[in-house]
Amino acid sequence: MAQLANARLQRGAGRVAVKRIPYPVDQALAALAGYRHIILVGTSAPVAFFAYPDKPSLLAQPGCGVHRLTDEAQDSAQALEWLADELGASAESAVVQELARPAQPRGALTKDSLAAALGALIPENAIVADESISTGRGFFPNTAGAPPHDWLNNTGGSIGIGLPLATGAAVACPDRKVICLSGDGSAMYTLQSLWTQAREGLDVTTVIFANRDYAILKGELINVGAANPGRKALDMLEIGRPDLDWVALARGMGVDGRRVHTAEEFCRALQSGIAAEGPHLIEVIL
Repeated sequence: MAQLANARLQRGAGRVAVKRIPYPVDQALAALAGYRHIILVGTSAPVAFFAYPDKPSLLAQPGCGVHRLTDEAQDSAQALEWLADELGASAESAVVQELARPAQPRGALTKDSLAAALGALIPENAIVADESISTGRGFFPNTAGAPPHDWLNNTGGSIGIGLPLATGAAVACPDRKVICLSGDGSAMYTLQSLWTQAREGLDVTTVIFANRDYAILKGELINVGAANPGRKALDMLEIGRPDLDWVALARGMGVDGRRVHTAEEFCRALQSGIAAEGPHLIEVIL
């Protein structure tokens, strides 16, 4: 297992699939409920992202032993090789992910249909820069069997890393397709990245999930006990009056864009963005 947010994960067919500890505390507790021991390899003990009323911060069950093999400054790969030698384990016995793409979805745009579309269409050797937060929290299962690719995450609590992260990845790896997944609220922090992508001719297909909300912040407001926020509080967490036009914003910065309302439209737009070179944007209306 790995923590939810990792700077880089190598995923896809032919690689060992790594499950992530879920973000919601109750789901994380359930995922770790059956373990009597947790061994830390280059990471810290699993803890909740925030301190929530009446919920534990440490996600390990009471009585579960937490043991450190290596810290972040040590050579974890070497330590695991030594451990495998001691146990007589063989690298050939590792269970690797088979190529297994879902069918392209049809009908309504939902979190599940978006995940299926990504799993069906992510190209080999792609880089996915993911700041989809609320919409994309369940994208991993349907994309696990895609061809080999790298998945980049926001590792902290900031907002707005998705577009510049994709921009940097495209500069560093000009021979690889970059797919950026971002919520509309997050993208508003750094939308000038689109201009940089156009100016430098970067091969990035940006997908904006437009739910007109800072949905993650609304959820956290409820999680800390503010169950009935007033209008003023909600106004700070909503994007509207007027609604953002991401296609117009992208074109104003030199990036072609299109808006989609169905799963079929999204698949066609994503295929087009992947096939073409240079920056493209897809606004997904949720």
